[in-house]
Amino acid sequence: MLLYVGRIVRPHGIRGEVIVEVRTDDPDERFAPGKVLVTDPGAMSSTSTDAAAYKVPDRLRIEEVRAHLGRLIVGFDGVYDRNVAEALREVLLCVDSADVGPLSDPDEFHDHQLVGLTAVTLAGETLGEVTRIDHAPASDLLVLRRPEGGTALVPFVKAIVPEVDLAGGRVIVDPPEGLFDL
Repeated sequence: MLLYVGRIVRPHGIRGEVIVEVRTDDPDERFAPGKVLVTDPGAMSSTSTDAAAYKVPDRLRIEEVRAHLGRLIVGFDGVYDRNVAEALREVLLCVDSADVGPLSDPDEFHDHQLVGLTAVTLAGETLGEVTRIDHAPASDLLVLRRPEGGTALVPFVKAIVPEVDLAGGRVIVDPPEGLFDL
């Protein structure tokens, strides 16, 4: 399974560097020089005129990286001019979930581990399926697809989600009164 860790926003300068919007909690590990990222050109903007002249490779190896205004400026091996960098606009950068090691804290989980789990109450009543994780400023939110339709947001905090049972394919939710009334 490919995990999205960044998106190439636009070229930076004339030497082939690009601005990358980071979407990982470990940018130092994912965007270190020498690391290879899988590309997903399916998200590319169709307005790029140079995209047809340059085939986006399946993988890009990072040569250099530096922080810039909350984003990263990244130089990739083989991308040495602005025209090639322009062809990379909107390309998603990914890593394979098999290459992501386990977390050291047993109470932390990767998003891909939670997506697809069934959310149930302490009594075993099905609340829905986790479809994604939204990373909000106060806490992460489990986005549930409800059995009767629609979605619900569940704060992913120990008081409301006391147990994650990966082997059993479920998360136990102890919802406060009114959480699902919206």
